Amino acid sequence: MAEILSNILREDSKDYTEADGFTIARKKTLIEKETEKRHSAAHDFVSHLPKTSELPSVKPYIPQTLSDAIFCGHLVTDLDSIAGAIGASELYGGIPARASEVNTETAFALKLWGVEVPRKIEELLVELPNAGVCLVDHQQTSQLNPAIKVERIVGVIDHHALQNATIVTDMPIYIDIRPWGSMSTIITHSFMTFQRRPTKSTAGMLLCAILSDTLNLQGPTTTEWDRLMVAVLVELAEVEDVQFLATQQFKAKSSELAGLTPEALCNGDQKVFSFKTAVFDGSIGFAVIETTDDDVIMSRSAEILVALSEDKQKKGLTVLFLAVVNIVLLRTNLLICGDTERSLAVASFANGKLVSDFVMDLGGLVSRKKDFIPAVTAAVKKGWTNK
Repeated sequence: MAEILSNILREDSKDYTEADGFTIARKKTLIEKETEKRHSAAHDFVSHLPKTSELPSVKPYIPQTLSDAIFCGHLVTDLDSIAGAIGASELYGGIPARASEVNTETAFALKLWGVEVPRKIEELLVELPNAGVCLVDHQQTSQLNPAIKVERIVGVIDHHALQNATIVTDMPIYIDIRPWGSMSTIITHSFMTFQRRPTKSTAGMLLCAILSDTLNLQGPTTTEWDRLMVAVLVELAEVEDVQFLATQQFKAKSSELAGLTPEALCNGDQKVFSFKTAVFDGSIGFAVIETTDDDVIMSRSAEILVALSEDKQKKGLTVLFLAVVNIVLLRTNLLICGDTERSLAVASFANGKLVSDFVMDLGGLVSRKKDFIPAVTAAVKKGWTNK
């Protein structure tokens, strides 16, 4: 019995041997358990891939419009937008672009995997006037770089809901939208489907992006496909300690926050959604700050609220929220800059607790895509109005 118990404990721990030969053990993290659980399935995927990234003799369906396209993510670009553009361009044979400057988390991943920062979309559109554009990680006109004309869009690869401001095209385009936790999961799965092996650096970028978007596979948007593709990418990118990678990445995500101005914090990851019902016609902005130490941000809530109110007026928004998400403890505080925001917050989040007139504790809700926007959308559809 003692031997059986010892084996069970060993399976749930990870051993580290120090220089003096002394061995210590720590409890395995969730991501380590999830990755190891799928190691066999992931290995089966990888073992059936060719040793190079060349196409197999029987070519899969690849839209010709994507073969020379520019792949570009959304404004206020994040890691999934950049990694997705890089991965899609390698898979389909195009050029990656960025819609805006990269954040510290993305810069960390690019440096780690030795990948150049994609060029600005504005430059590429001028240099390649005949190239089509494939949107990655978005399809809302409110998140589209203004330099991209809708008539140049030839494809969309995304994992978000279709809202009122979804692009409208005159001609059919390539669409690949799946309800998964990360756009980079879609690209990874497509590599597997096409029996293509991504380069090590691209696999590493895709891995970092999935970890980011799914909050280390702990966020509510995480699916079985995200978990499996992480296991696949861990092997392809030859990552020995995925937990260490995730920890370093999330530190990079939080490192710049303390030094940012309130205005920068409000705009660092802000998306705008348009709504029109019989009683409401307006735009709702929803900014998110993901951090390992939310106390640092909340201690600046007074100045951030002022910046939120000013940003709302400047952009002509009807409502503007900012959610401060602790990505370690998986908890959220919602900053409320006015009466309209408070009214909508109360209508949207029945289990939210108003800590003050300007802060609502949202508990374990942490995802804009799955928790915040669906709740706001439901409230608006049920008849909420700012009148």
